[in-house]
Amino acid sequence: MTDAPLTDEARRAIEADCARLINCYANLNDAGDWAGVAALYAEDGLMTRPTAPDAPIIGRDAILAAFLARPARTTRHLCGNIVIDVESATTARGASAMLLFTSATAPPLIGSFNDRFVLTEAGWRFAERRGAITFAP
Repeated sequence: MTDAPLTDEARRAIEADCARLINCYANLNDAGDWAGVAALYAEDGLMTRPTAPDAPIIGRDAILAAFLARPARTTRHLCGNIVIDVESATTARGASAMLLFTSATAPPLIGSFNDRFVLTEAGWRFAERRGAITFAP
């Protein structure tokens, strides 16, 4: 059995929901709302930080623990070039660019995220979020 084709309206709604997830991630991260950030992941979600792309953190609880273990800092994440590719009514992929400011004296980091999204009972969540640094000081 195959899935029925998505309407243009349904495809655009999925694209908007997944793009919103990327933007919420940046805002919650900057607010230091680690529980909020972790809640954006599926229960078995996978994350790699842009500064540690070969060290996956798996599971919402482990992701929350990793954020809680970080030293406090003030950040501002700017995300752009968000492109979402809808695969089905329950899965999508996305790519985005990220600019991270951590202080007035530290140079910004420029990186990217490649995401897989899954529709859960709670709505769209990150199944996988893999970060990478493109340009570093």
